[in-house]
Amino acid sequence: MFSEGDLLVYGNIGICRVDKVAERDFAKADEGKLFYFLKPLFQDCDISTPVDNSKVFMRKVISEKEANKLIGMISEIKPEPCYSKVMKELTNHYESYLETHDCLDMLILLKSLYAKKEYLESLNRKFGEIDKSFMIKARELLDGEFSVALGIPKDSVQGYIEKKIA
Repeated sequence: MFSEGDLLVYGNIGICRVDKVAERDFAKADEGKLFYFLKPLFQDCDISTPVDNSKVFMRKVISEKEANKLIGMISEIKPEPCYSKVMKELTNHYESYLETHDCLDMLILLKSLYAKKEYLESLNRKFGEIDKSFMIKARELLDGEFSVALGIPKDSVQGYIEKKIA
């Protein structure tokens, strides 16, 4: 169970702070049921979800040590680009990486997408919209978590990574 003030990964929303753990005042059907009241750090909304919610993935944010270890592994990651022309296959492939909510899987996905983008550009071909949207989503989720874990602004994460792997 998470406590007030904890930072957690909440599904594909990203990093949220637990504002409070309490019952909801307005729902008679939920009487006696505890909820997390969450505030996303990088989006402007509020979320309430049952403490025992098994439908949405939740876990603690990785530590600074774990983030630096993952960053140190980036150069060793072998890209695995997916070149399917079937949009559903491509979407399912990318979603399978995001659904794990694992930072290493997101790094593999990103490295694969960047490799695909470079390859397509070398052939003077366009990088697909599906590829682009998953690249943005993975980058948002990963940068958000690294930002919190490393204690740096989200827009500084890319520079931090580039410095570390240079």
